[in-house]
Amino acid sequence: MATGIKDRVAILGMGCSKFGERWDMDAPSLMVEAFEEAIADAGIDPSQLEAGWFGHAGNAVGPGAIPLAIALRLHNVPVTRVENACATGTEALRGAAYAVASGACDIAFALGVEKLKDAGYGGLAGGSRGPYYDAVNANVTAPGGFAQLASGYAARHGVDMPDLKRAMAHISVKSHANGVINEKAHLRRRITEAQAIDAPMIAYPLGLFDCCGVSDGAACAIVTTPEIARALGKKDIVTIKALQLAATGGWEAQGEGWDYSYVPTTRAAAARAYKEAGISDPRTELSLTEVHDCFSITELVTMEDLGLSMEGEAVRDVLDGKFDADGQIPCQIDGGLKCFGHPIGATGIRMVYENYLQLLGRAGDRQRQTPVVNALSHNLGGAPFHTICSIAIVGLQT
Repeated sequence: MATGIKDRVAILGMGCSKFGERWDMDAPSLMVEAFEEAIADAGIDPSQLEAGWFGHAGNAVGPGAIPLAIALRLHNVPVTRVENACATGTEALRGAAYAVASGACDIAFALGVEKLKDAGYGGLAGGSRGPYYDAVNANVTAPGGFAQLASGYAARHGVDMPDLKRAMAHISVKSHANGVINEKAHLRRRITEAQAIDAPMIAYPLGLFDCCGVSDGAACAIVTTPEIARALGKKDIVTIKALQLAATGGWEAQGEGWDYSYVPTTRAAAARAYKEAGISDPRTELSLTEVHDCFSITELVTMEDLGLSMEGEAVRDVLDGKFDADGQIPCQIDGGLKCFGHPIGATGIRMVYENYLQLLGRAGDRQRQTPVVNALSHNLGGAPFHTICSIAIVGLQT
């Protein structure tokens, strides 16, 4: 029986560009920025890379993975391009990790990039969204879809909307405060709870500050086996404890059995990830999380879907500060999608980058003071009624 890849793959080095409106940089330049940091961190020469996976969801580069090889000057290295909605970055990491775990290569890498500001990408309706949207809901928007998650959650758990709005505001205030001390973050300005609650409405009950934007940026991970990492002189080695994905089969959109109060794919992927990592109680065994806070309600609901809050208790836990930077299980200690930014192809790798830095004690002013043992990252692509969820858990080799 398959047992997963726990501790078979080590992260040799990581890099991340600054996220934001990078008008001064094209996509290849952002790739180089992240790659050079990762190569320096890994302490290897690019000629030692045996395979690469390229995550890109937009159209800022040409077809296939050739733009990656050209940007990084990787001659005759096999490269593969992947896309899996907002889980694209983690999908790229999964390809590189599985190649190492299988013995197909000794050192592989994953790199995700997006140049969304130039493209004018947004979350509102307009343009071609593909046949799935045409068949199900031609006018669906990201804010509209996740606004229904808020309404469904409130209805199921009997939460008064003002209380839910206050909890969502707390999440946004927290992310902005964390982003201020992250030099690579896109948005670096504090906001108040009143500003979040009173902000212009985007899709009820989601206001402006409940919504993340999109960014330009790139992130890179270089992976190998723990044995090779140690032979290359690495002392503290971060290993992958679990990498899991779950995709909807369409059940949520069929009209019965699901009430919009949770995300089934997150629960399925989390259960598999915890089993792979050997985690029986995530509330005590996880030190840190990076979750897909495309909207503040998504972060709140995800806390229950990951088992970090009891059913119906996430509002109270959020308001009690459980997920604040100095809380029991910090979430988005780097600002999250909301403030670090969301270049779709890079986001999943960026999340692992933060957890990697925290595990090695290299996160600077935002370093978690309590020892970090296991750290989780979570991506959610699509709308609540049709999602792809990816979960990665990393930790120090024991």
